Amino acid sequence: MATSPSTQTTPPDVQARLPSVSVGLSRVGVTGVEKVIRLRHNGGEQLFSARFQCVVDLGPSQKGAHMSRFEEVVNEAIGEVVLGEATFKAETLAQHIAELVRERQRARRAEVRVEARFPEHKPAPVSGTQTQELYTLHGWATSTQLGTRRLIGVTAQGMTACPCAQEFVAAAAREQLLEEGFDEAEVERILEVVPVATHNQRGLGTLYIGCPEQCETEIEAATLLSIVEGAMSSEIYELMKRSDEAHVVAKAHRRPRFVEDCVREMIRGVIEQLPALEDEAFVSARQENLETIHQHNVVAERFGTLGEIRRELDTGVASAQHTSRRSWLEAAA
Repeated sequence: MATSPSTQTTPPDVQARLPSVSVGLSRVGVTGVEKVIRLRHNGGEQLFSARFQCVVDLGPSQKGAHMSRFEEVVNEAIGEVVLGEATFKAETLAQHIAELVRERQRARRAEVRVEARFPEHKPAPVSGTQTQELYTLHGWATSTQLGTRRLIGVTAQGMTACPCAQEFVAAAAREQLLEEGFDEAEVERILEVVPVATHNQRGLGTLYIGCPEQCETEIEAATLLSIVEGAMSSEIYELMKRSDEAHVVAKAHRRPRFVEDCVREMIRGVIEQLPALEDEAFVSARQENLETIHQHNVVAERFGTLGEIRRELDTGVASAQHTSRRSWLEAAA
């Protein structure tokens, strides 16, 4: 005999029970959530293939988070963006989801990350051949009861040429040219005109910018992409003619840069191209170079507030503090 509606019992809220070990957890949630979304990007609307990560902190008196609520909130927010007006940028979408997740999970803190792959069309440097390049757009937000802070970021690929090996090759070439009868002035002129060989790396540059809650500076992904690509020895292109290949290789060998140089150039780019950013703004620049003559890769990173970085540039004295991404995101708490 079927149970009448009046006698049905409400399913137990297992997640709300006391855990067997009363210890709070720093991050609980879902990752690898994939959606197609539409965002405002570079003055227009564009479809993105995106991956989401949504987490909250979990108190010591709660057994588990309600995992289905993460998916519900993401779907609700995506519905507003995809089906409604595309007024959100990646970091705004992350903020919207973070605030909804914190409310639905009744959590002290919620964190949401969005990673979206998107294409940009640009001409090859010499032939003008149109090529499609794929980049990654990042949106990151942390919400607490006192406010929400967010980051926008991009990841781009490029090419670097090693300065150290280039100097070794140049020194050997100088000796050989002198032995062949060229005088010192001729040798220096040759080395100035002809790009000197070195080993190369494919570089992965990532740049994040974070604005305080009341910041009104508009930060476009295109600006960040130009900073990241310009920090390396040369941009790279998926489709190139021979003339383009020669140009890219020559450009890279005339601008040799260590992995550390790339990070410093990103910092310089932020200072020069985004002068309206206040000292409380956050910047994180990271470069990883995929080595070709070693089995390991190399990495460099700098993060902190713009105030910390500007004081270091002004005084030449190393900053005693490098504010981390997490501490900056939670500064409103």
